[in-house]
Amino acid sequence: MKEIEKNNKTFEDIKHIDENGVEFWYARELQTVLNYKEWRKFENVINKAKEACKNSNISVIEHFVNTDKLSKRANNAEVVIKDYKLSRYACYLIAQNGDSRKKVIALAQTYFAVQTRKQEITEKEYSELTEDEKRFYQRNLTRKGNYSLNQTAKKAGVKNFDKFHNSGYKGLYNGETADDIAKRKGLRYREDILDNMGSDELIANLFRISQTEQRLKKDNIDTEKKACDTHEKIGKIVRKAIKEAGRNYARRSTYT
Repeated sequence: MKEIEKNNKTFEDIKHIDENGVEFWYARELQTVLNYKEWRKFENVINKAKEACKNSNISVIEHFVNTDKLSKRANNAEVVIKDYKLSRYACYLIAQNGDSRKKVIALAQTYFAVQTRKQEITEKEYSELTEDEKRFYQRNLTRKGNYSLNQTAKKAGVKNFDKFHNSGYKGLYNGETADDIAKRKGLRYREDILDNMGSDELIANLFRISQTEQRLKKDNIDTEKKACDTHEKIGKIVRKAIKEAGRNYARRSTYT
């Protein structure tokens, strides 16, 4: 499970955003993550993915964009090498056509399958996802939610974002900070607690994040202290709602 989350972060780490805000991956970087040592063999996988794209009546050139790069050799000579800018869908097709004996390929298939879904899925579609797929889906929403919250918090006067986010955790987790939660979960130093949550726990945090952002805007919060107090208050409200939703669930919950 931790390996899945580790690779989930790796796929995100090599993601690029162009000047128009469109995400893409470089094939050469994806090759490394997917443990292909030779470009020749990886390009064979890319060609199979392009064929699959074509057979689905989807534009190949839109998802597999040719791009050249300068690469330095051992003697410092520069040569032009072939690369591709890949869409998320292209990465998914590559994973589907990769060497299934590689465990990282299976992880990539799960990751890109979920991430290529439309952003809003129906309740029926969501219920049919596996727990790992639900966590990937919710983690992606939480990541975007945190980014949006940070922008709003910055406008509200927040400068110490560690303090601000800890205020929300303390409200939801009955006084625990991010470090406290990480220690309780037995995580390594700098390991992201959000990458080590189940889908239900991520949903609770996403609700805390979205409600805090709305309150900061609605109440025109303009100081860091007020923003931190608001975040902690919303966390407590979410924790209380979880407890009231079911006493048995609350006793099992990590939030109380």
